[in-house]
Amino acid sequence: MAMEFPDYSGISDLDNAPCQMALMKVETRMALNNSFLESRDYVPLSSIDGDPFTSKLSQGADIVAGIYLLFIGLLSTLGNGYVIFMAFSRKKKLRPAEIMTINLAVCDLGISVTGKPFCIVSFLSHRWVFGWTMCKCYGFIGFLFGCGSLITLTVVSLDRYLKICHLRYGTWLKRRHAIISLIFIWSYASLWATLPLVGVGDYAPEPFGTSCTLNWALAQQSLSGKVFVITILFFCLIFPTVLIVFSYAKIIAKVKSSAKEIAHFDTRNQKNHTLEIKLTKVAMLICAGFLIAWIPYAVVSVVSAFGHEDSIPIPVSVIPTLLAKSAAMYNPIIYQVIDYKCPCCRKDSSLQKSNSRVYTIGKPINSEE
Repeated sequence: MAMEFPDYSGISDLDNAPCQMALMKVETRMALNNSFLESRDYVPLSSIDGDPFTSKLSQGADIVAGIYLLFIGLLSTLGNGYVIFMAFSRKKKLRPAEIMTINLAVCDLGISVTGKPFCIVSFLSHRWVFGWTMCKCYGFIGFLFGCGSLITLTVVSLDRYLKICHLRYGTWLKRRHAIISLIFIWSYASLWATLPLVGVGDYAPEPFGTSCTLNWALAQQSLSGKVFVITILFFCLIFPTVLIVFSYAKIIAKVKSSAKEIAHFDTRNQKNHTLEIKLTKVAMLICAGFLIAWIPYAVVSVVSAFGHEDSIPIPVSVIPTLLAKSAAMYNPIIYQVIDYKCPCCRKDSSLQKSNSRVYTIGKPINSEE
C-alpha cells in the first residue's frame, strides 16, 4: 500500500510560516555543522581555484627566496651546532641559565635542520613537492620549535627578573629548576603543536604555496576556527610576549632605582651585579631579535585570519615569513658580536688563559650552586 502524503497546497503562506521558519532553522544549523566539519580541510582562499601547492610567486622570486633560506640555514646550523657541541663537551659543568641557552640553540637548530630543507627545495622547485602529509609535518615542526623558542625566552626573562629584582628568590634557582623548566617548555610547545594534528585546527599551505603553517583562514570559516586562532595567538604569542616585556620593564626600573645602592656594595657584589646587568642586556637583545623577526609574521597572520581575502597581497605576505625563518641564526651571532664570555661556546683551555673571571649565563663559573 502506497504511503499518502497530505496535500498542503491549500494552506496559505501565513499558515505555512511556522513550518518555513522551522525549516530555515534546520538548514541554518546544518550549514553551521557542515562549516565546523569542513573547516579542518579548508584550503586558503587564494588557492581554491588551483593547486594549493603551486607557487604564487614568480620563478625568479622563488629562486631568490630559496638561496636566502639556504644561506641563513647554513649559518644557523653551523652557529647553533657549535654552541651545542661545546656544551656537550662540558655537560656536567653547565649552570642552570646555560641550560636554557642550550635549549634555545636546540630549538633553532631543529628549525634549521628538520624544517628549512623542505622549504628550500620547494622554493627552488617553484612548488611544494612533498604533499599534504609532509605539509602537516612541516607545519608541526615549525610551530613546535618556534613555540619552544618563545617559551624558552620567556623562562629566561623570568630568570633575569628574579636575579635582578628579587635576589632572595633568584639565589635558590638550581639545576633541578632548569630541568623542570625544560619539561614544562617542551610539554607546553608539544601540546599546542599537536592539537592541529588531532583535529583542533589544522596545518595548511601558506598563501604563496611553497611553505606550510597553521591554517589561519579557519577563523573565517566557523566559530570553532575563530576560537582556535584566538587561543593560539594568546597562549603562544601574546601572553609570553607580555611576560617578557613585563620582566625587562621591571628590570630597567629596578636598575635605575638601585644605582645609589650599588655604590655601597663591596667590590665582589658590585662585580656580580654588573655581570647580571650585562647578561640581562644580552638576554634582552636575544628576545628583541626574536620578537622583531616574528611579530611582522604574526601581524600578517592575524590580518589574513580576520581580514578580507585580499587584505595582504601574496608577494607581500612572503616577506614576514622569510624574516621569521631567519630568527634561528641570530643568537650565535649575538654571542660572538657582544663581548659575551659563554663557557658553552668556548673550549675549557681558553678559560684558563683569561686573567679575568669567566662567567656563565647566570653566575661566576666558580660560584657554588
